[in-house]
Amino acid sequence: MRIPKTAVLLAGIVAGLVSRSLKPKENRRIAELKRSVDELGARVSEQAQQQGARLERVEARLDEHEARLNDVPSTAQIVTAMEDLLSKTMGCLDERLSAQAQSIDVLKTTVSQTDELLERVLNSIDALRSGEAAPPRKPLADPSAE
Repeated sequence: MRIPKTAVLLAGIVAGLVSRSLKPKENRRIAELKRSVDELGARVSEQAQQQGARLERVEARLDEHEARLNDVPSTAQIVTAMEDLLSKTMGCLDERLSAQAQSIDVLKTTVSQTDELLERVLNSIDALRSGEAAPPRKPLADPSAE
């Protein structure tokens, strides 16, 4: 079973022709696959850039919110400020009430003194009318006793 050399030669030539005819199809498929891989790589790269930009915006907003949050006073600071304000207000109110109580006491004393003076004037007028010393009048009601 010897194969003649020419048959082997012819088989080699046919195989070469067949392989040449198959290579352009394979080369096209490989080129299409490379192009698809390149397009996919470009899309992945573009999406990575977009995600990076979004992440930067989110981080910037987080920094802004953190700065705003740091500017907001804490509950303890608010409570302390309210206590201070209430304490000052109550102190002012106490001072004003004390001043008014003093004024009322002074007015009571003044009214009492005015009543006594008026009583004396009326007694003097009565004494002058009758020409004699009239008995002292009954004192008026004391407004401070009410």
